[in-house]
Parts: sequence; C-alpha cells; structure tokens
Amino acid sequence: MPLRRTPRTRTLLAVPVCLALLGLTPVHPPTPAVPTPDAVLPLFVTEGRAPAAALLTRGESGSHFVLAGQGIARADHFRAGSITKTLIATLVLQLAAKHRLSLSDTVEAHLPGLVRGAGNDGRALTLRDLLNHTSGLADFIKDTRAVVPLTPLEALSVALTHPPAARGRFSYSNTNYVLLGMVVRQVTGHSYAEEAERRIITPLRLTGTSFPGARTTLPSPHGRGYAADGSDVTELDPRVAGAAGELVTTLSDLDRFYAALLSGELLPPRWLREMLDTRAAHGAYGMGLFPQKLPCGTTVWGHDGRISGSYVRTAATVDGRRVLTFRVNTDGFANSGLERDLLTAAFCPRTP
Repeated sequence: MPLRRTPRTRTLLAVPVCLALLGLTPVHPPTPAVPTPDAVLPLFVTEGRAPAAALLTRGESGSHFVLAGQGIARADHFRAGSITKTLIATLVLQLAAKHRLSLSDTVEAHLPGLVRGAGNDGRALTLRDLLNHTSGLADFIKDTRAVVPLTPLEALSVALTHPPAARGRFSYSNTNYVLLGMVVRQVTGHSYAEEAERRIITPLRLTGTSFPGARTTLPSPHGRGYAADGSDVTELDPRVAGAAGELVTTLSDLDRFYAALLSGELLPPRWLREMLDTRAAHGAYGMGLFPQKLPCGTTVWGHDGRISGSYVRTAATVDGRRVLTFRVNTDGFANSGLERDLLTAAFCPRTP
C-alpha cells in the first residue's frame, strides 16, 4: 500500500532535508565501543578471582602479550587439559589421510572385545563417534574428578560401569579420547605421545610442548597452579586425564599449533573440512575443535582445557590468520561471561 503523506508525515520527511541544507546531520546515539583485550583480561583477576591471567595473540601484524596479576610469565609452561584433544584428533585424521584407518571403522575393529558392558558395545561405535563425542560412552572423569591417576584401561573400566547415553547425540566424554589414544597405539605401534612428537610437535618446532606421561613436575620456566580452594596443585600426575588432557605447553606454542592446523599445514583440505564439520554434533563440536559465534557474527574455532590448577582457551579465525590463547593459573575462577567478552574484544571490530 502506498504511503499516505499526511501533513505530519510531510513535516517529518522534511527534517532530514532541512538539516542537509544547513550542513548538519541527524544526531544518533553513539554505538558503545567494544573494549580491547588488554582492558578485559584484568577482569579475570579482579572479578574472576584468578591469581593471574595472561594472553598472547598472533596475527599478520605480529604477536601481542598481556599479563594481569602476579605469578605467571609469557614463557611459562602450563597444563593445557582438554586442548590435548585437538592434537589427538589431528593425529587420527592424519592417519586417515594416509589410509592407516578409516573414520567409519568400528572401535571393535581396532580394540576387539574392549568396549563391552552395561549396554556399551564397541561393535556399534565408530572412530567418528569418538571424535565428535556422539558415542554415548560415559565420562570417567565424572567419577574420578580428574584427581585419580589411571591407566587407559582403568579409565575405560570406570566408564563401562555406566550405561551409555543415546548414541548419535552430542555428549562430551573424556573417555572417547582415551580410546582414540589407544587406537593410535594399535594402528602405529607407538604411543600417541610419540606420534604427536613425530607428526606435529617436531615439524612445527613446538619446543615448549610435551606429553609428560607420569611426570608430576612442569618444565622450567613455570609458575604455580592453584585449585579452587587456593591450595597449590602445581605438581600433578597427568594420568588423571591421559590422552584426553595430558598436554603441557606454552602460549606461543598453542598459537602456532592452531594457526598451522587451521591454515592447512597439518591436514589436507578434505580432512580439515571433516574436522570442522559439526553436523553430527548439531553444531556443538567438530573433531577436537568447536565453534563459538560471537555477538558481532564472527565465528571462532578452538578448544578449552581445564585441569587442576589451570584453565586455558585458544580461539582462532577459521583460516588461522588470527589466534588468541589465554590462561589463568587456577581451575576455580569465576567465568560469568568473561571468556566471551575477551573473545569478542579480540575478534570483533571496535567502533571509534
């Protein structure tokens, strides 16, 4: 229907014209500026109650380091928790690209008779199900609280005391990646730590990254790690998490790894697309990576890692050109949206 131009309508339409003739423009309320990452990071200490926080960004213009609080430094080694899963998934996809295995292989085909009990059946599960957390296998860490060192078989036996969740639905479980670590050994004859060293860590020159096995101490330099109650938990047996969370690394190594992964240095294009495919997990998770859509519409990819004494988050643009890794030296900080705010500050454009 055509707009009926009443006297009031004509008056309103004339206002911008008059302003233009006077050389003026209508005044609009200013758009709130997005804060910088440098302004957001200290909030992890003042509001989140972390002893210290640090971030390192990597982009085409170079790197940028920010520190808040006391007790950690740029070059420190720290425990990266579930960020380990990105490396394990990369290993499995590299083996698939070399035709050493298929993502449609059943768990039974590689680990015969191992996944049985309480309704769990490895004959019905594929490696793809493990990678994207749709296997339904229970999470052993819900029982152990990530404080009991276990062998992979012991971790699996804990999980198999529970009936599975509905297969095909996304249900995050550390048990999936413990099994994938076992599959890597079965296929290659070497541990996942050895294969990661040969295929990822050495080629990328990640000199601060390691799989410590049962070593409870951190390499130097390192700061301290604190539990939610404030107790010092710097020394920790990494077997509490195994292939699901054993990794020790640095800020710069994580930035380098995710930049290399997403830019295509570690996987052929087909297999990188597989890694980023979230359809099976209904948008929640790919394979060792998950997306997060920010308020400005930008989607970043990465993973987080929580283990006693440490929380870490890496996020990157899908092409790997911009990467941010931040960490706090406690697993008990109050997040309450701070992580989202930090990523928004880093990856969303700021208004003047």
